[in-house]
Amino acid sequence: MSNTRMPALFLGHGSPMNVLEDNRYTQAWQKLGATLPRPRAILAVSAHWYTRGTAVTAMSNPRTIHDFGGFPQALFDVRYPAPGSPELAQEVAELLSPVMVHLDQEWGFDHGSWGVLAKMYPEADIPVVQLSVDGTKPPAWHFELGRKLAALRESGVMIVASGNVVHNLRMLRWEGATEAYPWAESFNQYVLDNLNYQGEITSHPLVNYLQHEGAKLSNPTPDHYLPLLYVLGARHEDEGVSIPVEGMEMGAISMLSVQVG
Repeated sequence: MSNTRMPALFLGHGSPMNVLEDNRYTQAWQKLGATLPRPRAILAVSAHWYTRGTAVTAMSNPRTIHDFGGFPQALFDVRYPAPGSPELAQEVAELLSPVMVHLDQEWGFDHGSWGVLAKMYPEADIPVVQLSVDGTKPPAWHFELGRKLAALRESGVMIVASGNVVHNLRMLRWEGATEAYPWAESFNQYVLDNLNYQGEITSHPLVNYLQHEGAKLSNPTPDHYLPLLYVLGARHEDEGVSIPVEGMEMGAISMLSVQVG
């Protein structure tokens, strides 16, 4: 049992191609894996398991899910054979009570989770369970779940959430000038400016993110934004927030990563 409080991370995962590439984002993820205290287990929260209700992977040997199309075969050949942890899944379900948590035997690791974990812990030797994001619930609810999950950090479990705080695939700039859209820059800066907020949830600027004029264009759907709220919710009052890496890609994807603790 570790007596070191584990950090909580939100990693902007971007394109699945980051799995095959070596760039400043993937290097930042590698550095986190190499320099942070080694966790006994990881709780992953990915934008790509967006569900009705809440579920957690509870199998011993989760599969690697290739939930994308049109990419090179090399990407489909990648496996991330980290073990699961039915015990940790049960612990998560109990922590989140009275929320009903389905102990899932079907899902596995989608590219939102294994895409970043393959860079952080390439040996795939740390048990991982993945928590789904209930798309029927409001932002404050997800922040509250993060608060409940904070207890895991005291017993050696690292929370690794994955999404993108700006994620508008329809507006991507594929060639030529790729500077970020003004609305994307503005919303990304709004997130940066409010990461340290520690007042009431009801008035939290990042829980009430839709009040920002660029929020709807930056997040046409909330799936890639909500994982950030789990990490902010899991923050203790005495903890700082740091930025392992940031950047805007193709005009409309923020690669901002956030570290709590």
